[in-house]
Amino acid sequence: MHTVVVGTAGVTASDVLAVARGGARVELSEEAVAALAAAREIVDALAAKPDPVYGVSTGFGALATRHISPELRAQLQRNIVRSHAAGMGPAVEREVVRALMFLRLKTVCSGHTGVRPEVAQTMADLLNAGITPVVHEYGSLGCSGDLAPLSHCALALMGEGDAEGPDGVVRPAAELLAAHGIQPVELREKEGLALLNGTDGMLGMLVMALADLDMLYRSADITAALSLEALLGTDRVLAPELHAIRPHPGQAASAANMLAVLKGSGLTGHHQDDAPRVQDAYSVRCAPQVAGAGRDTMAHARLVADRELASAVDNPVVLPDGRVESNGNFHGAPVAYVLDFLAIAAADLGSIAERRTDRLLDKNRSHGLPPFLADDAGVDSGLMIAQYTQAALVSELKRLAVPASADSIPSSAMQEDHVSMGWSAARKLRTAVDNLTRVIAIEFYAAARAVELREGLTPAPASRAAIDAAREAGVEGAGPDRFLAPDLAAADAFVRDGRLLAAVEKVTGPLQ
Repeated sequence: MHTVVVGTAGVTASDVLAVARGGARVELSEEAVAALAAAREIVDALAAKPDPVYGVSTGFGALATRHISPELRAQLQRNIVRSHAAGMGPAVEREVVRALMFLRLKTVCSGHTGVRPEVAQTMADLLNAGITPVVHEYGSLGCSGDLAPLSHCALALMGEGDAEGPDGVVRPAAELLAAHGIQPVELREKEGLALLNGTDGMLGMLVMALADLDMLYRSADITAALSLEALLGTDRVLAPELHAIRPHPGQAASAANMLAVLKGSGLTGHHQDDAPRVQDAYSVRCAPQVAGAGRDTMAHARLVADRELASAVDNPVVLPDGRVESNGNFHGAPVAYVLDFLAIAAADLGSIAERRTDRLLDKNRSHGLPPFLADDAGVDSGLMIAQYTQAALVSELKRLAVPASADSIPSSAMQEDHVSMGWSAARKLRTAVDNLTRVIAIEFYAAARAVELREGLTPAPASRAAIDAAREAGVEGAGPDRFLAPDLAAADAFVRDGRLLAAVEKVTGPLQ
């Protein structure tokens, strides 16, 4: 099994995906263990002094003014975990919790948190055992970190609360730890706070969304190209020299992808045959501009994610010179903004895809295709309601594009008086990515049928490969009306698991 070694310098997006989705094992580097021990010595020395130090010998948040005596400090650390594990709602996905735990471990191993090496090792042990704490949908404001979600994870380290075992069954965490020979941790000064004060949940969801969107944007270039073919559009608007004079990198990449898919097509260039038109509609002609803008937004989001992956987010932090300083690095604004930006881009990509689908189904705008791509229009409704479903998904995408990060509700008696709502931005982005996949799948389903209905004209080899692969995968083609939901589900799976992209890239080579 693949192993990810966590050091002091952060982790990569690939590491996060390997642990969260691939079940990779986690090991601590010797450098990380040494850094953990050195930082702990600093915390222990400060704990022994009579002067109050935030997070070490004081309360937290609005209660930071109280100095905590040594005999109560272990109880303080336990209490902060128990009281902050206050999430509600449905449990979030296993991959999200694994990313959350792994990214918290990443910061702990930086040597800036003051957590003992044995606590970090126990975090790795839970991941390696496949023990996944139950984390709830609601409870994070994205400031002072993802507090409730991380607290539910820390609770499991203490052998409390519920967790899901590797068999998918939820049991008391104490039972699962005992079954895997893992000793619950006894938290000491600073450790409870250090386990729950980070942007790890929103960051993990950002990393996974970027991976999913990378595949979806390339898939959307494929479906846009198929729609252009089916509408007998022109590929002249995709010429590199046109995109070079407006040098947005994402736009050029999208146009290049569409050109690669359309290479050798016998359907393009017929826009002036029977019903001459000077140019294609915006949803066809401007596909690279819209998809390209989304790509460039992803590039910015990836830059933010990479910076955050290299960060040590905690409060207070242990600095190399021995100081323990309070800070505001737990504020989720940098991550929250890009999560919202991506939701906007996803909504627009879905919107333009739906417009192309609608054009394929409208006999007044489809340039000779049968109404709704039906076998016997009137007797058959064809794909009429598939577009309704797509429109409903796009409407939902637009609602999900409303930014969460524009909101803030003060908490902790006005000590935490401005928050990022980054967790909420991440949760709605996950839904948006899920729905965008369905939207792209419906466009593919409609465009593939439309291309096949252009009798006597030969599609591009890449288009033919995509359609053939879909048919082999159980995505049915044209014909009389039938129960449509299974077809759409098959198309969704074909796009979602990357088979559409793989079929095309066998012909075109890697798309950008």
